[in-house]
Amino acid sequence: MSNISVLTTGDGMAVISEFDSFEQVIENTYGKGITVKEKRRVSGGDINEAFLLILSDGNSVFLKENTKENADFFSAEKDGLKALLETKTIGVPKVHSFGKYERKSFLLMDYLQPVKQDKRFWENFGHALAEMHKADTTALLDSNESDIKKYGFYRNNYIGAGHQKNTPKETWIGFFRDCRIMPQLKRAEKKLPSSDIKKIEHIMDDLDRYLIEPEKPSLLHGDLWSGNFVTGPDGNAWLIDPAVYVGCSEADIAMTELFGGFSGTFYGAYRESGLIMPGYEERRDLYNLYHMLNHLNLFGSSYLYAVERIISGY
Repeated sequence: MSNISVLTTGDGMAVISEFDSFEQVIENTYGKGITVKEKRRVSGGDINEAFLLILSDGNSVFLKENTKENADFFSAEKDGLKALLETKTIGVPKVHSFGKYERKSFLLMDYLQPVKQDKRFWENFGHALAEMHKADTTALLDSNESDIKKYGFYRNNYIGAGHQKNTPKETWIGFFRDCRIMPQLKRAEKKLPSSDIKKIEHIMDDLDRYLIEPEKPSLLHGDLWSGNFVTGPDGNAWLIDPAVYVGCSEADIAMTELFGGFSGTFYGAYRESGLIMPGYEERRDLYNLYHMLNHLNLFGSSYLYAVERIISGY
């Protein structure tokens, strides 16, 4: 069996080839005769099991596992990491292999050995993220009208454990309304008071009063909080666990501020890019309404106050 054999359906869901055993996965990925010498459980988030593998040739690799039914999580992660990597602007681990074996799905990728942060870590991070946001995005939308439809992604993916709709749209405002807030609002119908639903619908009806169209579309990480970057082997920030799509760069920056924020040096360096438009602070919470609705849908009523606080401001 080949290392990776994947067909993609019209909705972006992948049909993933299966391996007979994990031993076959390792040999197909790293070469005949290569085996796993040691397997250590490591931190890998709330959704998957994660392991550090020491191979018989001395190399270290990172393994994520889940059930077979959740294999599309790894297909989406693979595609997201590939999109980020191809900008050649910021550190991103490479995927070695993914698929299914026995009753599990898996993703094999670079293991990022922890090292000391570079003394200019936050400054370098701000500059690198800005360069990523400036990268060309025209190849990332599967559309016959790619010169018109600028926002979205060629496949749907996930924001945490939640489904994320990425249908290409002509405008950022239309995309944010139709593919970000409205799907989350529909899922939250039984979790929100009807008065809150009406308020959000009213904001969406007049969304162009609050948001503006960016000068250019940007590839976004999509879920950029402190848990989704690590210090890579070069001492700089490397991105992990993406929820990528093409959107407005400000949405990524807003997410960085949601759970305590990054270093001030990071924001100072990023602002040198000119990507932050006047009035960003007035739009920031509206971008983060998406994440708070997603948290409400995934984790329950403890996030209701955060949702209501945001909508009361608009």
